[in-house]
Amino acid sequence: MTSRNILVLSAAVLVAVAACAQPKAPPPAPSVHMIATNGHRLAFHDTPGHSPAIVLDAGGGEDSSYWEPLVAQLSAATGSRIITYDRAGMGASDETQGPWDGRAAASDLAAGLRTLGVTGHAVLVSHSQAGEVAAYLVRANPGVVARAVLVDANLPQFFTDPQIKRIVRTTAPQIEELKKQPSTKKNRQLIATADGFGPTHRAFHQLTWPADVPVTVIVSEKTPFDGSPPDARHWRSAAAAFVAAGPGRTLVTARGSSHDVPRDNPALVLQETAKMVKE
Repeated sequence: MTSRNILVLSAAVLVAVAACAQPKAPPPAPSVHMIATNGHRLAFHDTPGHSPAIVLDAGGGEDSSYWEPLVAQLSAATGSRIITYDRAGMGASDETQGPWDGRAAASDLAAGLRTLGVTGHAVLVSHSQAGEVAAYLVRANPGVVARAVLVDANLPQFFTDPQIKRIVRTTAPQIEELKKQPSTKKNRQLIATADGFGPTHRAFHQLTWPADVPVTVIVSEKTPFDGSPPDARHWRSAAAAFVAAGPGRTLVTARGSSHDVPRDNPALVLQETAKMVKE
């Protein structure tokens, strides 16, 4: 290599290093939309970016703020438009009456996405209870979701009759204690989930995931049942059965993570979501 070529190469390396050293611009600020649907209003947070949109749906008892640390990372890594929202009764969204209903929650999310102009090719990321919303959403709204990442999510295979009875029996004392405490938004939502748990989850157990929506299932190593080995085994087995039940499904284990995978291992959620965006 000539001295001139060495100088040119050195200059190029210096420019590249300088470019890498520049601090990354913060993601665009999200806009907040109060969207009326099904007789109540929901708060949607929309961070600008290109298609495909990434839709983040938090688990039970959580609102859109759960995703705040990950939104900035996803925005920087993918450049995608990112949408989070507060389900009915959470965050800034209105409360609704009656027991938890995955179909109604999916209808709310679909209406919000339509209002925001997201009618296809979205990547859906759902944690925990939001797995139920995801299943109803993709079945009732073909084409809206192109790919999904289910993060230690509720899956139909988990909710067998023996498991439903076990959950109802073991959580009954906790629910009774909640009913004695001062009523709060979060408590009311937990009580609503317990009301009608059996019929709601027997219906969910019959649900199938569409074959044309590829999905990555992230299952935590510790699961939501870290203190109960039989329940933890059933949770992991249900995830494996879900993945084996159709094409285009991938199972990933979040090693060392609790059920709270987006907080314990955000890099893994970012990695698997970015893969779906790229594909």
